[in-house]
Amino acid sequence: MDNYCWIDTHTHLNMLKERGVRDAIEESKALGINKFITIGTDSKDHPVVLDLAKTHEEVFCTLGVHPHDAEDFENAKDWMVANLNHERVLAVGEIGLDFYYDNAPRELQKSVYDEQMKIAQKFNLPVEVHTRDADEETIEMIKKYEGKVTGLLHCFSGSAKLAQAAIGCGYHISISGIITFKSAKELRRIVKEIVPLDRIHVETDAPFLAPIPYRGKENFSGYMIETAKVVAELKGISMDELKKVTYENNMKLFNKMK
Repeated sequence: MDNYCWIDTHTHLNMLKERGVRDAIEESKALGINKFITIGTDSKDHPVVLDLAKTHEEVFCTLGVHPHDAEDFENAKDWMVANLNHERVLAVGEIGLDFYYDNAPRELQKSVYDEQMKIAQKFNLPVEVHTRDADEETIEMIKKYEGKVTGLLHCFSGSAKLAQAAIGCGYHISISGIITFKSAKELRRIVKEIVPLDRIHVETDAPFLAPIPYRGKENFSGYMIETAKVVAELKGISMDELKKVTYENNMKLFNKMK
């Protein structure tokens, strides 16, 4: 198992306030988390996350426009497209739909999501998808690009129907600290019964969603171990086996990481 390491599949290193990026990386590495995918969300943080990936050998990044920031897409598009071929950029993300907060008009969210799926197809890159209270629309988009774009549903908290549809279209599922919450009974069932081992990932979505026993604190990649413990228990495997599985899944999905 020594050839494998934990990978935080989705973090926002540039949003950390309590720890500097280097401190967060070193604390996490001491716990066995040796690689980090830091996520682009809008035109302002795209250069920041790419610079982090360029200057820290453990860090890779994604470039995409978050549904909250759909109105920023035209500002972000040209720079994003110009940098997607960079060796440290693994995916288009985070993209998707958020009908819970509705920070941008829903029709605009859908059109921007669609545009970024086209971009991912053109660049032959996977996507990291944010979806909240938009299961049906997300399924529709996933199926529209079936066989053309694959990727990962990050911080999964959706329905069994969404999980099954995504898996059926080749997607992977990433699990955050939500799975440690008492309220997450259905998510635990989905992870146990529906998500296959060859599609599962673990993430923090730091600085958000710290797992129990750190709930309420600023999250960072080191806390991912608590999430992994729950996932390993649900899947009936050891932590070493889960580390191997999630490492291989990352390498398979994000092939530029190799």
